Amino acid sequence: MSLLAQNIIIIVDTAFLGHVGEAELGASAIGGLFYLSLFIIGFGFATGTQILIGRRNGEKQFTSIGNYVDHSIYFLLLLCLLLTVFSYNFSHHILGTILASEKIFQLSIDFMDIRIWGLGFAFINMTFRAFYIGITNTKYLTYSAVIMALVNITLDYLLIFGNFGFPQMGIQGAAFASVVAELISSVFFISITLLRVDRNKYKLFYFPGLSLNVIKKIFNVSFFVMLQYFFSIFSWYMFFIILEQTGERPLAISNILRGMYMIFTIPIFSLGSAANTMVSNLLGENNADHVIPTIKRISKISFLSILGLILFGLLFTEPFISIYTNDPSLMMETKAPFYVVLGVMVIFSVAMIIFNGVSGTGNTRISLLIELVTMLIYLALAYTLAVIFSLPITYVWFSEFVYFLLLGVLSIFYLKFGKWKYKVI
Repeated sequence: MSLLAQNIIIIVDTAFLGHVGEAELGASAIGGLFYLSLFIIGFGFATGTQILIGRRNGEKQFTSIGNYVDHSIYFLLLLCLLLTVFSYNFSHHILGTILASEKIFQLSIDFMDIRIWGLGFAFINMTFRAFYIGITNTKYLTYSAVIMALVNITLDYLLIFGNFGFPQMGIQGAAFASVVAELISSVFFISITLLRVDRNKYKLFYFPGLSLNVIKKIFNVSFFVMLQYFFSIFSWYMFFIILEQTGERPLAISNILRGMYMIFTIPIFSLGSAANTMVSNLLGENNADHVIPTIKRISKISFLSILGLILFGLLFTEPFISIYTNDPSLMMETKAPFYVVLGVMVIFSVAMIIFNGVSGTGNTRISLLIELVTMLIYLALAYTLAVIFSLPITYVWFSEFVYFLLLGVLSIFYLKFGKWKYKVI
């Protein structure tokens, strides 16, 4: 439910901007993925924190948990400052170098220069997410995400089109709406934690002096997760850059598909987070023999859950695409690659669970290696299909099959033969 509400933000942004213009639709993908590339670095650190919290929760060492949360906030706020400075000084140059369309470049910059101000609030939110998932109490994530989605949808409607006397800001309105939504979510998390959580049990928000040893401990787990997530999003970002080289229409189609991805992957990523923290808790309880059966069970749930969404997509293809555009030719050209995406979901639903199980063991160096190998083969194939052979976009999207098939096979190989049962973190 939490991921559903959060992904509604991306879905609604894409749907609204799809009715503004193809250039705005494409630019929101480029600007949004550039922001996500920065966001995901902090998300990797928070995931490392989540793994440690899960392990300490399984060991019943509750008083250690608050210290991890407090130091995660220290680190992520500093990281936010550095990434914001980086964005303002280098994003213009980076995007100007790699984008072929001047219009998409300018619109992407318009989006990024506002969107980056939400990064600090997003980092605070992900720290709370790590805490609540780590202690296996996730209901507040749902409440927060629903609030965030409602705020974002309302402001998108008012600011993108200038309804009810508000300024018509276009793509900048979408960015501003997202920043305010993340701010409201941070206020909610802080308030509900102060009111409802036993802070003494976890020694939460004690904010002791900065301990480099605690940062180092989190970083030892998080560093490779940060790199792994960065390369994962970077590969997705470069996939869109490759498509941008082929024209505005393929990029617009792919951003529509990205919005659909956000819907279909909700149960997969949710169950992936569950697999990650359950593996960590099981190892903390010295129940390593239960890890593989647990991953198998979660994989089956993920596979079955996605079948219903795939059937829904097949039955209501045109109404689904019409959410994002009312251009008949754009709708028609989106159909074939949409069916490819539905097919990819079958492999995705199992591979992502197994891969999250690998991360949950705490051996994040291996998960990074798996991600790197998969990413390089994926991008090489996408570039070959799109640029060298100039194949239609439908064929380019087939490279997603290769990505998730490799991810799953390499993860299974490690869980079967790797030495992960006694990994100390």
